[in-house]
Amino acid sequence: MNVQAQIEEFYDVVIIGAGPVGGYLGWKFKELGHTVLIVEEHSEIGRPFQCAGLVNPGAMERVPMKNTILTPIWGARINSPNGTTVDIGSPERIRTWSVCRKKFDEGVVRLAIESGADIILNSKPTKLDIEKDYAEISINVGGDICKVRCDLVCGCDGAHSWVRRTMKMGRPKEMMIGYQVEVTGYNGSSGQLDMFTGNDIAPGFFAWAIPSGETTRIGMWSRADLLTGKSCEMMVDNLMNSSIWKQRFENCNIVGRFGGPVPSGLLKYPLRERVALFGDASGACKPTTGGGIGTGFDQADLLAPILSECINNDDLGEAKMKSLVKILGPMRKKLNRARALRDAFLTEVTDEELESVFKVWSRPEVTQIINESGEIDNPIPLGLRLLKEVPEFRSLATKAASAVIWS
Repeated sequence: MNVQAQIEEFYDVVIIGAGPVGGYLGWKFKELGHTVLIVEEHSEIGRPFQCAGLVNPGAMERVPMKNTILTPIWGARINSPNGTTVDIGSPERIRTWSVCRKKFDEGVVRLAIESGADIILNSKPTKLDIEKDYAEISINVGGDICKVRCDLVCGCDGAHSWVRRTMKMGRPKEMMIGYQVEVTGYNGSSGQLDMFTGNDIAPGFFAWAIPSGETTRIGMWSRADLLTGKSCEMMVDNLMNSSIWKQRFENCNIVGRFGGPVPSGLLKYPLRERVALFGDASGACKPTTGGGIGTGFDQADLLAPILSECINNDDLGEAKMKSLVKILGPMRKKLNRARALRDAFLTEVTDEELESVFKVWSRPEVTQIINESGEIDNPIPLGLRLLKEVPEFRSLATKAASAVIWS
């Protein structure tokens, strides 16, 4: 995709960042009748590629992007630190999709453009001034500075959001880091992703092997404070060459490397006078998987209609915008509970404690519960059911009970 619009002097909405969330938001605002400009710093959409490339059914249902699917994922092999494996899922039910992110991102942005949004590539905002009746953005377009006025600025510009930093809107609660390699020759199972746990390969979190058509994406994520001076690249190397699963990687040939931050924990105020943050910029990545597309789409669906009314009524002042934050309350609570559950079962447990959890999970009747109630997007119902129906979890995961009930 190579689109370069003639920039107008005024837009209803200027969106910084042409990722899938920026494209989806632009599409939503065009459907609501607004003029939209999307500003993208890179010369092409979908580059650089920094995530595991999974799109869950809830997000896929909202955009016509099934042509970007590389592999349907129906199940997972979850591996404990000592090698206990729990197989979940069945081919009759697709749990998520492994997609070509470049094609997916381009396709979502194209929805906005074909609806009438303007887009400029290889362009960076350099200054943002909030006035009483408008916001004014200075944009470096190929070395020339142009100024655009608008009613609303939307930051969809990722983990290190320029909009968030410029407007001093705070930081996400957690900033994880992820790293992965793309390989050929992985010894996996069709339709299943592999998850690996253990302090030597993904302290406090997990590593993965995700089928993606003719290749496999192998990576891990964690927090800097848990890595104790080691790099994510070292951890992936440990997984592939020194772990108990190294035989699965013995025929692998690396064809690509990717990495990036994973911001999780919604900002206290992701909206302020004439400014709104979405997706990674707002800290909306899921704390259990690191995924941000679905939550970004959710934010757009929740806020775009209300912000549209505010634009029409010229009611985008500080008090009004901060009052809209309550709309995100249920999402914030859901993400916080998921983080607490993750911490109780994964991040704050030793490898020995995690092994005990896996031995319970591996029992057929417990695996059946996971298959019936487990959802990638929402682990809370599964957590509640396990605590209710599996007595061992009341002693193994007392913290989890408190997390689910009180967070």
